[in-house]
Amino acid sequence: MIDGILFRQHTGMPWRDLPTRFGKWQTVYERQRRWLADSTWDKAFATILANAHAEGRIDWSMMSVNSTSWPR
Repeated sequence: MIDGILFRQHTGMPWRDLPTRFGKWQTVYERQRRWLADSTWDKAFATILANAHAEGRIDWSMMSVNSTSWPR
Protein backbone atom coordinates (compact mmCIF):
# COMPACT_ATOMS: atom_id res chain seq x y z
CA MET A 1 0.00 0.00 0.00
CA ILE A 2 2.70 2.48 1.00
CA ASP A 3 4.76 1.60 -2.06
CA GLY A 4 1.76 2.32 -4.27
CA ILE A 5 1.11 5.67 -2.62
CA LEU A 6 4.75 6.69 -2.84
CA PHE A 7 5.03 5.50 -6.45
CA ARG A 8 2.01 7.58 -7.44
CA GLN A 9 3.33 10.62 -5.57
CA HIS A 10 6.75 10.23 -7.21
CA THR A 11 5.43 9.88 -10.75
CA GLY A 12 2.45 12.23 -10.52
CA MET A 13 0.41 9.83 -12.62
CA PRO A 14 -3.37 9.68 -12.35
CA TRP A 15 -4.58 7.24 -9.70
CA ARG A 16 -6.34 5.17 -12.37
CA ASP A 17 -2.98 4.50 -14.06
CA LEU A 18 -1.36 3.02 -10.94
CA PRO A 19 0.25 -0.33 -11.88
CA THR A 20 -1.76 -3.35 -10.71
CA ARG A 21 1.21 -4.67 -8.72
CA PHE A 22 0.19 -2.14 -6.04
CA GLY A 23 -3.37 -3.44 -5.84
CA LYS A 24 -6.61 -1.78 -6.86
CA TRP A 25 -6.04 1.90 -7.47
CA GLN A 26 -9.28 2.73 -5.64
CA THR A 27 -8.02 1.02 -2.48
CA VAL A 28 -4.65 2.78 -2.61
CA TYR A 29 -6.36 6.13 -3.26
CA GLU A 30 -8.82 5.68 -0.37
CA ARG A 31 -6.05 4.72 2.05
CA GLN A 32 -4.01 7.78 1.04
CA ARG A 33 -7.05 10.01 1.43
CA ARG A 34 -7.87 8.54 4.86
CA TRP A 35 -4.26 8.85 6.09
CA LEU A 36 -4.13 12.48 4.99
CA ALA A 37 -7.42 13.24 6.75
CA ASP A 38 -6.50 11.60 10.06
CA SER A 39 -2.89 12.95 10.09
CA THR A 40 -1.31 9.49 9.88
CA TRP A 41 1.37 10.81 7.49
CA ASP A 42 2.17 13.73 9.82
CA LYS A 43 2.45 11.41 12.83
CA ALA A 44 4.68 8.97 10.93
CA PHE A 45 6.97 11.77 9.74
CA ALA A 46 7.20 13.25 13.25
CA THR A 47 8.12 9.84 14.68
CA ILE A 48 10.77 9.18 12.04
CA LEU A 49 12.19 12.68 12.53
CA ALA A 50 12.27 12.33 16.33
CA ASN A 51 14.02 8.96 16.13
CA ALA A 52 16.60 10.26 13.65
CA HIS A 53 17.22 13.30 15.86
CA ALA A 54 17.61 11.14 18.98
CA GLU A 55 20.18 9.01 17.15
CA GLY A 56 22.09 12.09 15.98
CA ARG A 57 21.41 11.40 12.30
CA ILE A 58 20.16 14.90 11.47
CA ASP A 59 22.48 17.81 10.79
CA TRP A 60 20.19 20.71 11.68
CA SER A 61 22.76 23.21 10.35
CA MET A 62 21.78 22.05 6.85
CA MET A 63 18.13 23.08 7.29
CA SER A 64 16.89 26.08 5.33
CA VAL A 65 13.61 27.61 4.23
CA ASN A 66 13.11 28.89 0.71
CA SER A 67 10.77 31.85 1.01
CA THR A 68 10.04 31.81 -2.73
CA SER A 69 7.95 28.66 -2.27
CA TRP A 70 6.00 29.92 0.75
CA PRO A 71 2.22 30.07 0.12
CA ARG A 72 0.88 33.57 -0.22
